[in-house]
Amino acid sequence: MDAILVNPFVEGTLHILDTTASVKVKPDPPFLKTDTKPLADISGLLEITGDLEGSAAISFTESSILGIVSAMFGEDMTRIDEEIYDAVGEICNMVAGHVTTKIAEQGKKIKVKFIRVCQGPEQPIDHIASTSPVLVLPFKTTMGKVVLEVCYSR
Repeated sequence: MDAILVNPFVEGTLHILDTTASVKVKPDPPFLKTDTKPLADISGLLEITGDLEGSAAISFTESSILGIVSAMFGEDMTRIDEEIYDAVGEICNMVAGHVTTKIAEQGKKIKVKFIRVCQGPEQPIDHIASTSPVLVLPFKTTMGKVVLEVCYSR
């Protein structure tokens, strides 16, 4: 998978977490995912269309999303509820905008859009390009684990 197509997701996610919640991030080694099991407690799913097609997911452990949203809202969030779902969607929308702009700078016309939030181990992360490799980029943050998955079919 071409780094030029993956790096905008990494940059966008880290930039949004830093600017909205002052979250500092340290990468763990990337790997290829071989199943649809979620790698954290709550995930936002993104669809990639246009010159490139694929999908992405941004997943958070419960402690990381509660800490991130607490920092974003300036109030103590103690459980995953509709406000957390909305915040995951908003984080994904901001990352989608960043990625769309950055990949356009590479001469590709794409649209990245937020699809939905899924929560729990029974909610598989089905990437649009199910036969393509899924690159997993895990991160340790000051709030907990955040996992980015990116998959392109073409």
